[in-house]
Amino acid sequence: MHIETIWIVLAAVLLLVELWAINRLRKAEGKSSNKLVWMVVIVFVPLVGLVLWALAGPKHMAGNPHSQQTN
Repeated sequence: MHIETIWIVLAAVLLLVELWAINRLRKAEGKSSNKLVWMVVIVFVPLVGLVLWALAGPKHMAGNPHSQQTN
C-alpha cells in the first residue's frame, strides 16, 4: 500500500469521525453558543478538537439511556 493511499484513508476516517461528532453535538442538550464553539474547534482543529470534545464536551443527549441522572 502506498503512503499516499494511507493518508487518504486516514483523512477519510477523520472526516467521518468529525461528521459523527458534529451530528452528536447538534443533538446534545446545552446552549447553542457552546455548541457553536465546539463545532468551530472540531472543524478548524480536527484531531485536537475531537480529543478535547471527547474529554470535556457535552455529555447529555436526548434519548441517550447512558445519560440518565440518578436522584
